[in-house]
Amino acid sequence: MPGLIGRKVGMTSIYSAAGKNIPCTIIEAGPCVVTQVKTLEKDGYEAVQLGYGDRKEKRTSQAMKGHFKKAGTSPKRKLAEFKGFDQELALGDEVKIEDIFKEGEYVFVVGKSKGKGFQGVVKRHGFGGVGQATHGQHNRLRAPGSIGAASYPARVFKGMRMAGQMGNVRVTVENLEVLKVMPEDGLIVIKGAVPGHKGSTVLIRK
Repeated sequence: MPGLIGRKVGMTSIYSAAGKNIPCTIIEAGPCVVTQVKTLEKDGYEAVQLGYGDRKEKRTSQAMKGHFKKAGTSPKRKLAEFKGFDQELALGDEVKIEDIFKEGEYVFVVGKSKGKGFQGVVKRHGFGGVGQATHGQHNRLRAPGSIGAASYPARVFKGMRMAGQMGNVRVTVENLEVLKVMPEDGLIVIKGAVPGHKGSTVLIRK
């Protein structure tokens, strides 16, 4: 699926022709530079590697400096591979938002969700808590309750919903409608929410 790398600007809302208020996310998508073209003969599969966002040279390894120099571009902060481009792309070509997306299309957005640290079962999994608030109840309101059986199987099953690290994982949100494409500003407006905080990097795939 062809696509672009972008940066989440934030959320807003717009009104439809019927007067309905639609929540949407604004993403600054591209322009991306082709940093590598993978072929079936050399790499075993066909794909195009795109780079997005400038990076300081002193923060770039020597190997990656050579990689970007070969493409004739400055060091990039984020690299990602995409397949299925209609147009023939060569090293150093620039891919812009109007080349990929049109209004009314549906896209997948991939990003890293907001990290929420170590959380309990009520916040992490939506548990209701155990027991009641009165009659001597002390500190068990948000407890998970029983987590295992008796002497058989004498263990806690894998995958049990318990307290732990919440968020900060790769998340894909599918079938989001493209409401507006603004090529002059390099912005794309997508219906609904996408994962990540403001300023985070996201991948938009057709």
